[in-house]
Amino acid sequence: MAQMKAILVPVDGSENSDRAVQHALDLVGTGLSVELHLLNVQPNFGGAISSFVSRDQIDSYRREEGNKNLASAVELAKKASVAAKIHIGVGRTGEVVRDFAKRLGAGQVVMGTRGHTGLAGVLLGSVAQDVIAHVDVPVTLVK
Repeated sequence: MAQMKAILVPVDGSENSDRAVQHALDLVGTGLSVELHLLNVQPNFGGAISSFVSRDQIDSYRREEGNKNLASAVELAKKASVAAKIHIGVGRTGEVVRDFAKRLGAGQVVMGTRGHTGLAGVLLGSVAQDVIAHVDVPVTLVK
């Protein structure tokens, strides 16, 4: 298999997310990719909030929450001696992951899944389904 430039891993700080990071680190370790990018996507707050909270406070909150959600993934990369690049995006997860994948030239997205199936998956929706619907590169789901 040919080497790709980058692997993008959307992370949320969960155990499932960490398993996806570990899988991506394994792929980097085999020489499949030369770059590992970790992305946390923060929600886009509605306009009503900006009436009460300054833009700087919202941006600061997003950075703080994003860094908290990235912390365990960054630690895993450090333990594996991989210099991961971290990113914090804002918006709908599928669209943000698509935009980052394009901008970074990622050849693959690796992400964790909570494993909802059947009615639970339909009712709860799925971040993984949203990402799959938007990105144009292969997506590996790690349970």
